Amino acid sequence: MQLYNNLSAEERAALIEEAGKDRLTISFYKYAKIGNPEILRNHLFVTWNELDVLGRIYVANEGINAQLSVPADHFQAFKSHLDTISFLENVRLNIAVEQDNFSFLKLKVKVREKIVADGLNDHTFDVTDIGVHVDAEKFNELIEDPNTVLVDMRNHYESEIGHFKNAVTPDVDTFRDSLPIIEDDLSEHKENKKLVMYCTGGIRCEKASAYFKHKGFKDVYQLEGGIINYVRQVDEKGLDNKFIGKNFVFDERRSERISEDVIAQCHQCGKPCDTHVNCANEACHLLFIQCEECAVKMNNCCSDNCKEIAALPYEEQKRLRRGQYKSNAIFKKGRSEVLKFKKNVPES
Repeated sequence: MQLYNNLSAEERAALIEEAGKDRLTISFYKYAKIGNPEILRNHLFVTWNELDVLGRIYVANEGINAQLSVPADHFQAFKSHLDTISFLENVRLNIAVEQDNFSFLKLKVKVREKIVADGLNDHTFDVTDIGVHVDAEKFNELIEDPNTVLVDMRNHYESEIGHFKNAVTPDVDTFRDSLPIIEDDLSEHKENKKLVMYCTGGIRCEKASAYFKHKGFKDVYQLEGGIINYVRQVDEKGLDNKFIGKNFVFDERRSERISEDVIAQCHQCGKPCDTHVNCANEACHLLFIQCEECAVKMNNCCSDNCKEIAALPYEEQKRLRRGQYKSNAIFKKGRSEVLKFKKNVPES
């Protein structure tokens, strides 16, 4: 029984190109009590591998969080399989706004302690006492209410390239960092304001809404299905789009264009730009915003030092990397000291 990938990303990309078939990028999550995540993990890998599903899936005792790519002609078989799993029957599937056949190039199903790293002790509050789910129409109505505080539950590098108008965008690196900061900053509004939250697909708000209710916020709402589902509803129902810029996504696409507004800037020259790239120096791999001109000038690197290293023969680069651990420094995003123009989200 195969429980791991036997193809490299490059080999998989070549097969996708050769097949010439359309693929769908999909995400979903579900909080549920899973007694043995390892058994579920193995079952999902075996079944989805046969369906040529690719993606990154986390399974934990508290549920599942999945971002994946499935061949369009296998979608019904994939959906039918989900429906055979009791807690995933009719689960909401967020289908990407912009499709890319190469959004994922490997199938990774991993057992984790949590499906989202929130740093919370779930035994100290009722995680099922969540906020009110609202659709796009109700969301638009709520955020126009002067008694509403709209909060972006994503990280700074996500909101930097796109967010809802008038949203509070915490300057944080991780979801777990945002929770105490938001509670402290908005403490005076616990009794007298509606707290409305949103994130990419809804999963972060699901836990955060219960946490904030536990912390004393009386009127808590969350955008059901997140930005992805919002954009789809706006298009289908002809609603006003209140989101400006791009929606950051955690796959090879890196983002989806929602509106034509460019609200970020190149981290190297400062010109308007909202294209995230990874530094071409594999020992760095920093994610940052880089315009086309700087990409050419810097050879797709974040600094002169990385540019010099990336120009070395491949074997020499490997030698320099040997024994070095690539830490989460790559998630400094636009905070790195090597970048001249740091995060600067203008008021909307």
